[in-house]
Formats: sequence, C-alpha cells, structure tokens
Amino acid sequence: MTVHSTRVRIVGEEYTIRSDVSPEVTRAIAEHVDAAIRKVLENPAITDPGKAAILAAMSITDELFKEREKGAEVAERMRSLSGELRRWLPPAKRVTASGEMKAIDR
Repeated sequence: MTVHSTRVRIVGEEYTIRSDVSPEVTRAIAEHVDAAIRKVLENPAITDPGKAAILAAMSITDELFKEREKGAEVAERMRSLSGELRRWLPPAKRVTASGEMKAIDR
C-alpha cells in the first residue's frame, strides 16, 4: 500500500493529508469539505469555524446516508428483476444468487 502526502486548503487553512488514496481523490474530497463549510458559513448567524465544520459534517453525512439508501433500493430492484428474468429462462439455465441450480415452476 502506497501512502501519499497531499497538501490541501480548507477554508483558508492548509493541511497535509496522508492517505492511501490518490492525491487527486484527496484533493476532490478536500474541495467537497471546503465547499460544504463555506456553504454553512454563508449563514450570517454562524461565525464559529468549529460549529461550521460540524454542521458541514452533518450535511455531508446526510448526503452519504441518502446515497446508501438509494443504493440499497437499486440493489433490491435488481434482485427483484433478476428473479423475474430467471423465471423466463429454461430450467437448466436457472441459477440462484448463491450459484445453485433452481427449477422454478410457472
């Protein structure tokens, strides 16, 4: 595993991030965090950078949870469609998700 050191700027502060992901990915993540914090700081009532960082982290985590939920929904739809398609296959071609042969009566 290769560890990269990448310098990034987040809300005007410079950080050196050591990570096993590519510097391009590290920079993209830092840009996303920077944008999220700056968006929070657009609210004139929020001036504390620590509070802004926590609120930005909450926003980013909300994005993550929504994407996970969408991914789970897509996976469930794919399993359902797979089951429907399997019914149309000849019995010798019907295989379950675990790789076992399964005859399905129509």
